[in-house]
Amino acid sequence: MTTDWSNIELDLIIADYFSMLRMELSDIAYNKAEHRRNLLPFLNNRSEGSIEFKHQNISAVLAILGQPFIKGYLPRYNYQRLLEDKVIDYLTINLNIEELFKSFAYKDVKPVRAYKFDNFIVEPPKTVGVSESIPAYKRNPIKINYLEKEQTNRKLGFSGEEMVITFERWNLIQLGKEKLAGQIRWISKEEGDGAGFDILSKNMNGSDKYIEVKTTKLSKETPFYFTRNELLFSYLHSDEYHLYRLFNFDKDAKMFVKQGSLESICQSIPVTYKGFF
Repeated sequence: MTTDWSNIELDLIIADYFSMLRMELSDIAYNKAEHRRNLLPFLNNRSEGSIEFKHQNISAVLAILGQPFIKGYLPRYNYQRLLEDKVIDYLTINLNIEELFKSFAYKDVKPVRAYKFDNFIVEPPKTVGVSESIPAYKRNPIKINYLEKEQTNRKLGFSGEEMVITFERWNLIQLGKEKLAGQIRWISKEEGDGAGFDILSKNMNGSDKYIEVKTTKLSKETPFYFTRNELLFSYLHSDEYHLYRLFNFDKDAKMFVKQGSLESICQSIPVTYKGFF
């Protein structure tokens, strides 16, 4: 029979998770399986599978709090509420980890000048019921959302958009549409960020294709952030609107694509409001 994790067990696995996260954010190699095996003797008849699942739950808590998480442990949001409190307690006591979060968000990524696109596109992640599990208010000892700061990192965003431009041209040329490849425009670079999309590409029939690029160094399940302007544009041009989600960008970049308005291709929750008087 499966039992809830005790306070002591949660303290142990959270400390273990953050020891791995610190190494990952510092580019230090480590072995996840070894960490799981080392934990087993101190837990109440848990399996390695249950340990891995709990690590994924911790990733989910960090994602909700707007903080980076371990790439290999994709967020799973159906966790006991005590885990959330324990993670927040850990962050409160260990606020020095914020320096690593900050370094992650602002880390420079070298632009990719040459890339093989044959296996570049992957399947998008499955949509999970996130919004129902997120309370309206969160106690958060780290006031800055470093996931959002990473996404607004100009150098990272520029490099991601540059890669998508290269991919779109390569793809159209592969399909025998060299003339269309020459018509692609980098809108965010030419006109700024207010257009509601980043790249104007072309479909096979020559019609317009609006591309919004979102780039992260983390996994494809990482939450992304969009503006009201981007949401409205995607709604007005839903048939031509494409989200290009680049992930694992600093190692072996991959991408998935979703077409349609932002409200139709992902679950979203409001994170800020604008008040008027």
